[in-house]
Amino acid sequence: MSKQILVNASPYEIRVAVVENGEISSLHIERKEDKNVVGNIYKGLVKRVLPGMQAAFLELGLERTAFLYVDDIIEEPLGGDIDYFEDDEADDGTDYSEDEPEGNAPPEESPQGGRQSRSPEGRPQRGQRNQRGRGGPRRRESGRRARGSVNIQDLLKEGQEVLVQVAKAPIGTKGARLTTHISLPGRNLVLMPSVKHLGISRKIESDRERRRLRDIFVKRIKARDVGFIIRTVAAGKSFADLKADADYLLKTWTKISRESKRMRAPALIHEDLSLSMRSVRDFFTEDVDEFIIDSATDFDEVASFISQFMPRLSNHVKLFEGPSAIFEHYGIEAEISRALGKKVWLKSGGYLLVDQSEALTAIDVNTGRYVGTKSLEETILKTNLEAVKEIAYQLRIRNVGGIIIIDLIDMESMKNRETVFDALQDALAEDKSKTNILKISDLGLVEMTRKRTHEDLVRYLTESCSYCDGRGYHKSQQTICFEIFREIEKESANESAKMKNIVVFANDLVAKRMLKEEKEHVQYLSGRFDKQIHVRIDPKFHVEQFEVFGK
Repeated sequence: MSKQILVNASPYEIRVAVVENGEISSLHIERKEDKNVVGNIYKGLVKRVLPGMQAAFLELGLERTAFLYVDDIIEEPLGGDIDYFEDDEADDGTDYSEDEPEGNAPPEESPQGGRQSRSPEGRPQRGQRNQRGRGGPRRRESGRRARGSVNIQDLLKEGQEVLVQVAKAPIGTKGARLTTHISLPGRNLVLMPSVKHLGISRKIESDRERRRLRDIFVKRIKARDVGFIIRTVAAGKSFADLKADADYLLKTWTKISRESKRMRAPALIHEDLSLSMRSVRDFFTEDVDEFIIDSATDFDEVASFISQFMPRLSNHVKLFEGPSAIFEHYGIEAEISRALGKKVWLKSGGYLLVDQSEALTAIDVNTGRYVGTKSLEETILKTNLEAVKEIAYQLRIRNVGGIIIIDLIDMESMKNRETVFDALQDALAEDKSKTNILKISDLGLVEMTRKRTHEDLVRYLTESCSYCDGRGYHKSQQTICFEIFREIEKESANESAKMKNIVVFANDLVAKRMLKEEKEHVQYLSGRFDKQIHVRIDPKFHVEQFEVFGK
């Protein structure tokens, strides 16, 4: 399997695409004026405490206040010996703020800002993944309080200063989501200063290697007042490598603690790395064939970091110097444009219609130009199978989150339904974001959720159309003409009998329609009210805009 990391870096924007077997597995964009805040640590000032929502709003110095749920608050560091647990971790691109021990993670957030809950009867619950395979890890309780055992007003007061980390970036109209469960990711380790746990990535499958890594921490590093997660890339690393990473993270945390005591809220205490360097830390592993970057300045910084911490991978880093732009050369630019469209064509001739709203995303599957060869059921099956693979890809590249409804073409055969559902699960298995998926309903609908910590691609790169005000449509020319006719009737009934003229200013297309297709109705109104109706074109007018007055 070939894997590349492509970085397009400029002073105003950084874009990173992770490409596996020629297909984009993840896309990340960061702009200078809208820099990523996930992972940043702030000293926040509590502005409002809302007992009814079990949440508080904090001032961080950002554009909007951020919110902190009661479940994301630690009253004091946990005591006791180090507990051992096996845990998933995010060295493959997922933000580390998302990775918490299963069964203890905060609830998923719905697009409306509420918390999701699912009934036990086959519906997804917190922490459930769509991936099949090993069951959940065995571990001791982490010590986090049960939900509902403590009220937010007992923990926070207005005016209080709190050290917090951004877990989710501001999305839409919502502010950032915060946590006091601070974590500092390094190359091989993640430091968790407020707990005393040692986590080992579940992707390290060798029992011997797991014991070796555990013994290094217990017997040699002896970090007893903090917790660590050992990342997948730490497999095979020496004591010196792990010790250097642990020392660096501990020094960073010491600096953060010192700064947090010195500074007054609201204040930024610690800022995460730039996207270029985060792509090295989180994505660049030994299975990456090439790390290609088009900025000489960023290349030098990346190469220096890799030569120091990952010298074996130094020859995988390359400076792109092609005649065309890097994203155009590798076809990424075309895929971004395709991901911004509502209609996505399938190779067979079928297509998807993707409608994104603040509440949910609806995806409709259509056969389009594809007519099949044998039977209608076979045509539908092939279209749906192709569609679910493309849907999984579009969800990743668009970073769609929240509630997702997929309207498949209805299939009569239960066997075919199961085949398509299994294909959708397999396609989603490679998704780094957590997904919950329900069985295909009798109506051919699939309900699912996907976790998101950043704004989706469409909302990040686009803005509402000023012409249609974000509706995606506007009134037809005929509808506007009839509205003008009703306005003429009202103006004629209200004005003085001396006024013999009615003047209409309208958009070019509407005015032309009044003088041609609707000419008969204009003449009728003119005769009915004994008025001369003059139609004038204003090229600056929106198609729905017009003015009618007597003269």
